[in-house]
Amino acid sequence: MDYKSLYNNKKFGQIDFNKDLKTYTTFGIGGPADVLARPTTIEELEELLKFNYKNKIETFVMGKGSNLLVSDKGIRGCVIILSDNFDKVDIDGDYLTALSGTSLNEASLAAIEAGLAGMEEISGIPGSVGGAVAMNAGAYGGEIKDVAVEIKAFDFEGNLHTFKNEEMNFSYRHSRIFDDNLIVVSAKFKLEKGDKDLIRERYEDFTNRRQTKQPLDKKSAGSTFKRPTGSYASKLIDECGLRGFREGDCQVSEKHCGFIINREAATCEDMLKFINHVSDIVREKTGFVLEREVKLVGEL
Repeated sequence: MDYKSLYNNKKFGQIDFNKDLKTYTTFGIGGPADVLARPTTIEELEELLKFNYKNKIETFVMGKGSNLLVSDKGIRGCVIILSDNFDKVDIDGDYLTALSGTSLNEASLAAIEAGLAGMEEISGIPGSVGGAVAMNAGAYGGEIKDVAVEIKAFDFEGNLHTFKNEEMNFSYRHSRIFDDNLIVVSAKFKLEKGDKDLIRERYEDFTNRRQTKQPLDKKSAGSTFKRPTGSYASKLIDECGLRGFREGDCQVSEKHCGFIINREAATCEDMLKFINHVSDIVREKTGFVLEREVKLVGEL
């Protein structure tokens, strides 16, 4: 398909062709996208989705690129980036509304400035509001479902839907977004008025915990494995003597065993083999089965 001719002069934001995705993922891994689109408004996103659907172009949407392992062959069709090109925060009383490309940290800082509490626990989760809503991201006992009250999402035909919290089917690292194959556009959160200094103090406490315990300065996709029933992935990996375990450029973090990092130039194939190897060792030594939380996408 001649994508350049097809997308020529279309107003969908920035459009690039055959562009590597590794610069758009926190793992630093990923082959080329046939088309890479960065819409800046809800209207541009709507028109792009309708255009792709009409022309039968496969479409994949990603935010900050965390929790993803993109194949070395890349992704066919059109990849839509909803990141810093699609971020905005509005505050009205106790309600904060953010576009899906807004980082959780950016939304949390906006809440603090407005004297609103409720997002401190989830503030440091690497990723966008959209990805966090889709996964019902959580940390330190707090989850997206605790504060989200309204979600707007497109289907891949470009139709806009609005859901209340109770309609989102939130569960552990899951939501209706996956059930119905939807794209988060924005999320509205109900927060609580509080003392700005105390809220900032809580935020800084959680931030310090993450910085001291998680390899935030390394290339990783976040927590590599889901939490197994009856234990914790990081605890099991550590008990198996795998802290710092390395093969090539793939390594179990020395700081937090739940994170697997790309030291420099690991490929998707390298990383997938390494993740599976770690899982196999844990299963053989402990009997626990670690399920990968990081999502594998693209042409294999």
